[in-house]
Amino acid sequence: MFPLLLSLTLVFTGCASSPTDTAAPAAAVGTAAPAQTADPAAEETAPEPPERAFPDDSLYPLLVAEFALRRRRYDTALENYLQQAPRLADAGVAAHTARLAQFMRREAEALEATRLWVALEPENLEARLNLANLLALNGQPTEAFVELQAIARAGGMANFTSLLRGYAELDYAEQVDLLQQVRLLMAELPDNIQLRISQVLMLETLGRKEEALAQLQPVFELEPLQLQAVIQDAKLRLDLGQTEGVFDRIEAALKDNPDNNRLRLQYARLLTQTDMAEAERQFQQLLEIAPRDPDLLFSVALIQRELRDLDSARENLQRLLSLNQRTDEAHYYLGKTAEEQGLPEEALMHYMQVQPGRDFGAANERLARLLLSAGRNAELGAYFDTLRQRFPQLAPQLFALEAEKLMGADYLTDAAEVLNRALATHPDGISLRYSRSILAERLGNFPLAEQDLRYIIERDQENSTALNALGYMLTNRSDRYTEALDLIEKALALSPDEPAILDSMGWVKYRLGDLPAALTYLQRAYQAFPDPEVAAHLGEVLWMMGEQEAAREIWDRALAERPDHRILQETLDRLGIDLSDA
Repeated sequence: MFPLLLSLTLVFTGCASSPTDTAAPAAAVGTAAPAQTADPAAEETAPEPPERAFPDDSLYPLLVAEFALRRRRYDTALENYLQQAPRLADAGVAAHTARLAQFMRREAEALEATRLWVALEPENLEARLNLANLLALNGQPTEAFVELQAIARAGGMANFTSLLRGYAELDYAEQVDLLQQVRLLMAELPDNIQLRISQVLMLETLGRKEEALAQLQPVFELEPLQLQAVIQDAKLRLDLGQTEGVFDRIEAALKDNPDNNRLRLQYARLLTQTDMAEAERQFQQLLEIAPRDPDLLFSVALIQRELRDLDSARENLQRLLSLNQRTDEAHYYLGKTAEEQGLPEEALMHYMQVQPGRDFGAANERLARLLLSAGRNAELGAYFDTLRQRFPQLAPQLFALEAEKLMGADYLTDAAEVLNRALATHPDGISLRYSRSILAERLGNFPLAEQDLRYIIERDQENSTALNALGYMLTNRSDRYTEALDLIEKALALSPDEPAILDSMGWVKYRLGDLPAALTYLQRAYQAFPDPEVAAHLGEVLWMMGEQEAAREIWDRALAERPDHRILQETLDRLGIDLSDA
């Protein structure tokens, strides 16, 4: 006979006593996972396990795992434990395997080992809580609820709010069913605040915000200033458009807990919806406690920009740069601030320093607009060439952006040259070909436009955008209406509610002489998207059907919004209509 966990015990005590051993960071699993902060190799010695038969072929793998842990070769250790845990069917081995997998952030393996741990030791609340958190992280809140329910019934601390991690992704019927299970357990455990707050969050997810707000009242009866509840109370009231006393509970909680910076941060963020000045004051108070906190500095800077205190915003953004924190965002907003202060060269300098990431595209859009507005086209081209050399993986997007900005500034020939260069090196760039087709049509090169669109369709027969664009172009620029109708019908079958395709269908029906059908499609398009181009088409069909007043009303409304819209003006000129003649 051999004690099954003797090897593991040697692992724990040996590693813990090593003079060179240092703890590795813990892997957090969920918001309420049991603390497992030390290196798995330094785990405390387990109680003396019962002796039972030890498989002959398990000793060597466990010894390999032991020495791998001592040498911090965690992958090797975990692979051996994962292999042995189901064979040995020992709760201690399963627990150790689960903790090691969690420490390594190997979620799939952690879930497998923790399931085994719970199966072997169902009364262990730590095991169940770990399993619940892993299931929630894995988008399985219904299964997680089973574990949390068992924990709560046993008197343990069950983090029911973790269920919300995957709740929004459930089918509606599953969402309602889980909410009902929560309510049934609430009848059994009426004083469980976490359970009640979970119900509120589920109701909010379902869009039942008034009901969610009402269900906070029993929470306040149990604990008048429960922090999660007071935050949710204010959030729901704001969402419901309430203004009176929205923050009363948060302010009372802060009066009782003035040093609760987490609560103050939530309060400051909510205030940005109603009172920017007070939000800034709350953020500044937090900043006094943590003056080097990059998130606080950034939040304060954005609020100051909103309040038009650009000098203060600039100062805080520069502090971020000095701390080397959130540098891309800092450069982007320093660029915008410089633009708003009439400092274009400074703005360009900041935009040029934004690296690929969330603000990269927006920074280069603004840079392009600044250079083009100053007529510095050659400088723009050279800059984008440099970007493409630095970031070759982004070359297609950068070509497209450069061409788009040139087209927007009516430098059509320059844009065509950029797109031709782009397609010479990226011939399969679908978005580049689509952009060139639109530009080619504007330049009157219809054969090239059709060629590019057909290239796209040949490779993606379900590209509704290309199908619609080609059908619309054939309707506008040729008499190939039957061919155009076939293309647009295919596009509409793929995207039946897309306003642009509904507009194309209405327009080709008009050209085919089917005015009632044209009116139906164009009215649907206009109702979904009252764009001036749709208005031009709808107005023309109404005019031809003898509904001149209705047509004038549509056109008047469109001209009020876009008096210089090219297609709208061309329509009125072609029909010889002067809207000033009432």
